[in-house]
Amino acid sequence: MPSTYDISTVDLDDDRYEVKQSLIRNKYAVRDSGGDVVLRGKQKLFKLKEQFPFVTGDGEDAFSVKAGGIVDVAGNYVIVDAGTGEEVVALDEDLSLFVENWTVRDPETGEPLATIRSKSKPLSALRHVVGLANLIPNKYEIFDADGDHVGDIRGKFSLRDAYTVTVDDASGVPREAVVAAACILDALENQ
Repeated sequence: MPSTYDISTVDLDDDRYEVKQSLIRNKYAVRDSGGDVVLRGKQKLFKLKEQFPFVTGDGEDAFSVKAGGIVDVAGNYVIVDAGTGEEVVALDEDLSLFVENWTVRDPETGEPLATIRSKSKPLSALRHVVGLANLIPNKYEIFDADGDHVGDIRGKFSLRDAYTVTVDDASGVPREAVVAAACILDALENQ
């Protein structure tokens, strides 16, 4: 069932994805449960604006995640569909020392669609002040707009950052946004 928050260029209907960072910093590959690469993304910096373009496994433009402002203090990003040029969802980071908290929102109304929250407050705090704490994989929970648990993002011990993203089948949470958020939260939390 298509949703307002689907991206026209990709069809992420699996309930589990592996996100792995390449040897090049902030470059990611996303594989479905069958092991096929479904997305690739890479962080780019342009005149103080960050951008994360994603391509499909076939190399076609899929979508991009763009910083909302020139100096991104609030952590606002939008996912733009490469096929339509439309903003699909917005991503907001809650700047708190004790918890890493991302909200996926409707880009026009600001209505929350999902929340991605770190499971470990002590680890989140430590990651912000001690660089070596980033070597410890983080775990996040995914909640829908009603606050119900609908999935997880689990970091793995690895030389390169690796995460398993699981979204419950019955969830109405936009999968593309959650998978993209897993890539950018890793890149941004490790700066």
